[in-house]
Amino acid sequence: MRRKTAAHNLKEMKLIVPEKGSPVSQGDPYIFKANGKYYLYATGVHGVETYASDQLLSGWKYIGRTLTEPDRKEFWAPCVIERDGTYYMYYSSMPKEEDDVHLQEIRVAVSASPEGPFVFQKSVLPPFSIDPHVVESGDGYYIFYSLNDAEAERAGTYIAVDKLTDMFTVEGKPKAVVLPTLDEEIFMHDRFRKGQNWHTVEGAFYFRKGDDHYVTYSGNCYQNEKYFLGYAYAHGKETDLRELKFEKQPSENVYAPLICRNESEEGTGHNSVIEEDGTYYIVYHARDLTCDKTLPDCRTARICPLHAEGKLLKAERSAK
Repeated sequence: MRRKTAAHNLKEMKLIVPEKGSPVSQGDPYIFKANGKYYLYATGVHGVETYASDQLLSGWKYIGRTLTEPDRKEFWAPCVIERDGTYYMYYSSMPKEEDDVHLQEIRVAVSASPEGPFVFQKSVLPPFSIDPHVVESGDGYYIFYSLNDAEAERAGTYIAVDKLTDMFTVEGKPKAVVLPTLDEEIFMHDRFRKGQNWHTVEGAFYFRKGDDHYVTYSGNCYQNEKYFLGYAYAHGKETDLRELKFEKQPSENVYAPLICRNESEEGTGHNSVIEEDGTYYIVYHARDLTCDKTLPDCRTARICPLHAEGKLLKAERSAK
């Protein structure tokens, strides 16, 4: 069975429109609120590109590169969390002189301010590891991230969760959360060897509403037509997030994107979620169908309301 769903009732917005002097792209946008102000951190080749606003839906300005390292490049999918007045940024990057993206590793940097500068402290996970999302749950902190399994029946990248023993150290007892199950998640046919299709499930973002737990994720590749946002759901009172059983919705065998390509945008994926005055909003990247294809990357951050009721997540997105 295959079906596509999309909610097209309210108008989604471009959260950030690039202005002169700012980066063209805001890939993998992570939204964060601190001290009454909103911040958005995005992937950048030379460092983490950062934006700020006093309002959620407007007024965003580029404030600069808040993390860089002279011997590193490809700073992917940053996330930020605050603990006891210190801001921790988790991200992945790779050595500047290398070309193999499988040398990406998750690292952590710290700052006394959400506006940085963030300073590298430690490698958290070995290569290949990408797309961290660190959250507080119960009396501990947990990290969702993506890694590879080349020997699985559906070989490729999947999402796991592990506990942090401190803000710099992973316990080393990961549990798989979201695995590839669909042909629509195939990133590339015959990628590493003939007959092996490589799947990609990445970009996890976890949030909880009561005893309902959600993990949104990206399937496929942002350069491909089938790229989409999906989600997995679990119910329970557990605070050890490794004890939850997450299940793809509506089923692991049904392609039913939360957000996918529509009449105006494509490359829809890698999101974060924020709650504001009782309303959830999902922030994701996409590119206009009319964007200049000669640009290396014209993804920009978008936002729309997100409804969460039990197993059902629904993004209120327009069909313009």
